[in-house]
Parts: sequence; structure tokens; C-alpha cells
Amino acid sequence: MARRLELPSGEADDPMKDEYDFSTAMRGRFSRGDAPVVPPVHLDPEVLVSLSELAAARGISLNALVNMLLKERLKRRQ
Repeated sequence: MARRLELPSGEADDPMKDEYDFSTAMRGRFSRGDAPVVPPVHLDPEVLVSLSELAAARGISLNALVNMLLKERLKRRQ
């Protein structure tokens, strides 16, 4: 469980300001239009455990295992 930071007495618990001035902000300043979009993939807990154990047994990363399994499945589908 995360610990709460103790603030010096007299400081508010909320570090957010009441207002922020975005009048000089530039929309999209740090975004790149050519950056690939990588959607997050959420696995069911039991699937994650099984795949993690299989990846560890094979000595490869979970990412490598999932990609390998998906590529094999897609290849059979064609």
C-alpha cells in the first residue's frame, strides 16, 4: 500500500493550484504525428500468470512470448 507523504503543518493536502494559466500554452507542442500508436493490451489475471510462468520457463520475456504466440496464430489463420 502506498504511503502518504507527511506535509509540514499548515500546508494543504492538495498540491494542485486553484487555477492554472494556459494562455501561452501551445497545443500539441510535444506530440509527434508520425509516432506509432501502441494500444495497451490488458490480460485477464489468470492468463497473465500462465503466460508469465511459460515465459520464465522458456527464458524469454513476457513480451517476446506473447508476440511469438500471436504471430504463430496469425500465420495459421492465413
